[in-house]
Amino acid sequence: MEAKPRGTRTGFTTGANATACVSAALRALLGGPEAGLPTVTIRLPGGETPEFTLLWTRSDGDSVACATIKDGGDDPDVTHGAEIRAAVRLNGLRGQIRFLKGEGVGTVTKPGLGLEVGGPAINPTPRKMMTEHALERLAEYGRMDEGVDITVSVKDGEAIARRTLNGRLGILGGISILGRSGIVYPYSTAAYVASVEQGIEVAVHQGAPEVFLTTGGITEQYAMKLRPELDESAFVQMGDYVGKALTHCAKFAVPKVVLVGQIGKVSKLANGQLHTHAAKSEVNMQLMADLAKAAGASEVEIVEILGANTARHVYEMSLGKAWSQIFLNALCAKAAQVASDYIQGSCKVESLLFDFDGKLIGKAEV
Repeated sequence: MEAKPRGTRTGFTTGANATACVSAALRALLGGPEAGLPTVTIRLPGGETPEFTLLWTRSDGDSVACATIKDGGDDPDVTHGAEIRAAVRLNGLRGQIRFLKGEGVGTVTKPGLGLEVGGPAINPTPRKMMTEHALERLAEYGRMDEGVDITVSVKDGEAIARRTLNGRLGILGGISILGRSGIVYPYSTAAYVASVEQGIEVAVHQGAPEVFLTTGGITEQYAMKLRPELDESAFVQMGDYVGKALTHCAKFAVPKVVLVGQIGKVSKLANGQLHTHAAKSEVNMQLMADLAKAAGASEVEIVEILGANTARHVYEMSLGKAWSQIFLNALCAKAAQVASDYIQGSCKVESLLFDFDGKLIGKAEV
């Protein structure tokens, strides 16, 4: 069979892997040694039925644990290759499925994630999948009088979590067990978008009067210095996913969204581009020239702008010019208006523009 081109191979979420471990472990616990098969098939929310290979199955008599290796396909997620484990034990509580935190799974310490504070960071869809499979196994082996305690763990999960935004979200000590469909689509960056959405939800539940959506860690630092009185939960690194972040802010009725970036990203948003990655969008020099002309730039300067290499180049051209501040504020106003129109005015929107040394050089609110 011809191999799929790189970037097209799908994988499975941590939640799907944990569900496979739960199903296999219960099969071994309830069915005895003969049930300890090397593979297990589960059902995903969309009806797909993938087969997972077990890394190992272990028993201490009262409980059984299984492990799988997460294959994220061609998606560059930090949990690709992680060892996902689940241990099951009957709890004597008819039909009750309880989730316990194992090593390498984070603890929820802030509201806004749809999870109990103090509980394990296992998201709703994985919980639902594991619950359904656990109840099916109990029915299969005639043990509906029982319930199950499920302990999910991740080998080296605490170390893996340091490469995520979990700490900002108030998830401490390990990773989150994620996945809405069970499938990881290649380069979908679904995990990153999910973390952005969770960050917005945490900010809302913490009562943030404004949510600052920054293009990355540097611009986040600049924004935090500008507003040091705000809790860090009010600052969310949206990366290039402006549209998705704005949509989530609108969904949760954020009073005011503050977009924070440098001139490259801000100029792309001003041009109507809701995904600002370099591979997805380009700077519109005609837009930059039009804004500069309206601000008072000369015809010679307009020609120079049209021949500029980057948005930063245009900014450098503007330095010291009488029209510079008007131009930079107009660029922010255009970006803020694009964002406001995208969410149909459901949130107030402000755009802040920083230079490359952390100085606020432009702003506008709509």
